[in-house]
Formats: sequence, C-alpha cells, structure tokens
Amino acid sequence: MGNPVSAQKGGASGKSATHYAVIIKSESFQELLRRKKAFILPSSIFFFVFYFSLPILTSYFTVLNTKAFGAISWAWVFAFAQFIMTWGLCILYTKRAKEFDDLVEKIKQETGGSKE
Repeated sequence: MGNPVSAQKGGASGKSATHYAVIIKSESFQELLRRKKAFILPSSIFFFVFYFSLPILTSYFTVLNTKAFGAISWAWVFAFAQFIMTWGLCILYTKRAKEFDDLVEKIKQETGGSKE
C-alpha cells in the first residue's frame, strides 16, 4: 500500500521542478542574472583589491608611511577610507537591489509565481 502523503509530495515536487525549469529559461531571469553578475563581480573585485592593498602596502612598501597631515600617516587615511568604501558599496548595492527586486517581480508575473 502506497503512502498518499508521499505521493502528493512527489507530484508537487515534479510540478515545482518543471516550473523552475520554465523560470530559469525565461529571458527576464537571464536578464536578472546578467545584471546581478555585472554589478557583483566588478564590485567584489574592487572590494578585495582595495581591502588587501592596505596590508600589502604596509608590509612590503613604505609609500603609506609618509605623513598626510600632522601626525597622521597615509596608512591611517587609507584605513579610514576602507570604512567609507565599505559603506559606499553597501549603499550602492541597496539601491541596485531595488532594480533586482523589480526584475524578480516581473519574472513572477510572467511565470505565474506567487506574491510571497
């Protein structure tokens, strides 16, 4: 004797898999992936280069040891700039996420997705 609950789950799972296959093939979903990749990849590369340049520059070079103003060296200025850069990237991503959310809503409408 079969289990009717597992049979229902199997049917729903198959329907979900088919629905997902339709979504990932849609032009709107591909556009969402392109836009996210076009934003996330360059900003991540910029973040890592900017972040790791401070320890590399202070460990192997003396360029940041010169005084910027008063008793503050360029290393301190660069370290403070990392906070500003991080906040800036977070603000920029928050603004861009609105565009991504709009695309997701468009995908839901096109494919009959739920409004959850």
